Amino acid sequence: MRIDKYLWCVRYFKTRNIGTEACKKGHVKLNTVIAKPSREVLPMDKIIVRKNQINYELTVLDIPQSRVSAKLVNIYRLDTTPASEFESNELLQYSKDYYRKKGTGRPTKKDRRDIEDYIDESSDIKKDEE
Repeated sequence: MRIDKYLWCVRYFKTRNIGTEACKKGHVKLNTVIAKPSREVLPMDKIIVRKNQINYELTVLDIPQSRVSAKLVNIYRLDTTPASEFESNELLQYSKDYYRKKGTGRPTKKDRRDIEDYIDESSDIKKDEE
């Protein structure tokens, strides 16, 4: 079975076209080699799929006849993705929420309070020096 079709069958991509595009962009590796969409997948192959900034690591157990339900996906693949991949993605999400690019709109209430606290602290320090 083609690798793009396999990834679609085991529900890593919503459509085959998205799976094909991911292969063309180099986001899919088969046995540590970047795979073209037409590359054949065999049982016990190792696949690495980069999706949503996470490198999913899969081992092919069997080849499905067609797209399978979410409950049956584990029959056809073994997910060996390390937990550190998900943790790093979670940290990335927190950092995106916390930091905002400079000049992207007006400050939030929290930003305003932080600024006011900073100004109050600096004015208190100046009064103490005098």
